[in-house]
Amino acid sequence: MKIALFNKHNIGVVTEDRIVEIGELVSWQRENPQQSLQYLMENFAELKPRIEQYVTSAESVPLSEVSLQAPVPNPTKIVAAPVNYYLHQDEMNAQFNNAEFTIEKLGFFLKAPSSIIGPGDTVRLPFADRRTDHEAELAFVVGKRAKDVPAAEAHQYIFGYFGLLDITVRGKEDRPWRKSFDTFTPIGPWIVTADEVGNPNELGFKLWVNDELRQSANTKDLIYDCYKFFEAASAVMTLEPGDILTTGTPEGVGPIQKGDVVRIQLERIGEFSVAVEGKEGGK
Repeated sequence: MKIALFNKHNIGVVTEDRIVEIGELVSWQRENPQQSLQYLMENFAELKPRIEQYVTSAESVPLSEVSLQAPVPNPTKIVAAPVNYYLHQDEMNAQFNNAEFTIEKLGFFLKAPSSIIGPGDTVRLPFADRRTDHEAELAFVVGKRAKDVPAAEAHQYIFGYFGLLDITVRGKEDRPWRKSFDTFTPIGPWIVTADEVGNPNELGFKLWVNDELRQSANTKDLIYDCYKFFEAASAVMTLEPGDILTTGTPEGVGPIQKGDVVRIQLERIGEFSVAVEGKEGGK
């Protein structure tokens, strides 16, 4: 099931190129979308059959006529994997000489939830004289509270998957600083529930800047796959329903500038784009 937020925090189910609004069916509160999303996830086993039946006959509208929003609007935290592809480590060493370790030594870092934006929104570059890069990633949302969950059981705690762009200023500051500017975490286009995605550790994905293909990879090449990363994160902190975990970017990272359009496409999930603009004299 593809679950989307749209038009000022309505909730809907996407089928092909159309969307069905399901707010009343799932007791949705537009003024509290994150809390409502948690309720939906925690009660999904009960709600799913009713949603599926409703969607088959309910009125739908074309996706082209709605404005999609970030499908997880306000998580308590974004847990991110650093250097989780070996070829990305090689790339960082070649370009910046700053990737001595991979996730196996680095652990993880946190991004500010306030950096989240949705499909069709705009990334705003904060500096005119600093390189800012795109990083395409597969991300997922935690469906229920988790602590000390082994990798073999992690799939039971993941509600669904979506794409994430980890926008990054290059420099010597720690990762949370360089990756947490407002607008630096575009996510979308919707949540695809785990049962529909199947194995998340064999998904191809691509990223374009304008018409140039920059990144093309497969999650089978992750150092810590989705489930191992879940284990590593939950060993340190309690993961709450609605938290986001994002698995890291492959090789092909490159700079973005004012006027660019960045598009990410993920197998069995979907695609979305964001525009890039400068801010206060930015690029």
